Amino acid sequence: MSTIADNLSTLGARINAAAQASGRAPSAIRLLAVSKTKPAAAVREAFAAGVRDVGENYLQEALNKQAELTDLPLTWHFIGPIQSNKTRAIAEHFDWVHSVDRLKIAQRLSEQRPDGLEPLNICLQVNVSGEASKSGCTPEELPALAQAIAALPRLRLRGLMAIPEPTDDRAAQEAAFARVRQLQASLDLGLDTLSMGMSHDLEAAIAQGATWVRIGTALFGARDYGQQ
Repeated sequence: MSTIADNLSTLGARINAAAQASGRAPSAIRLLAVSKTKPAAAVREAFAAGVRDVGENYLQEALNKQAELTDLPLTWHFIGPIQSNKTRAIAEHFDWVHSVDRLKIAQRLSEQRPDGLEPLNICLQVNVSGEASKSGCTPEELPALAQAIAALPRLRLRGLMAIPEPTDDRAAQEAAFARVRQLQASLDLGLDTLSMGMSHDLEAAIAQGATWVRIGTALFGARDYGQQ
């Protein structure tokens, strides 16, 4: 087996163990392979090992990979910060967007989503730890934003995404993810998606209800930002 296949097998075991420890079905948690800075060949290798969902942070990098991988039935997720001048390409080339944090961006995605495509699946990014360096709406802004976005055509509001402040403290990890889960429940919009948890904290995220875990380094290895 390849290194990526080995890593995927290890991740599957981690996800299964975390699900069972919290009384959840492993099938309720899906792995989103985050391939930023990695070449299309690595995504192709991951596909051969069983990956079907790919997350990208950088638009041009993602479009280049998509052009190289048109023969693969991949589902593409945009997970990075969104500038207004990037919304058309995102609306046209992605199936999911996990990082919407402003109504203006959602409106542009709605207007620019081609009629022939399924509605664009949307997660609202919440800055649950209040970090100045992180994107995301505040918990206080969330209810009004969610209501407005839920009413937009050609979008399907699915849930919330969060990147809490990094910590090795399991209790602190779970507390942050629990806040995201509670915020989603308080919206009472029938949302079904919690995009939270990465390579270092996926167990805590699964314990608090994550349905997507976004995995980069544990699957593809360390990133090479010198290639950007």
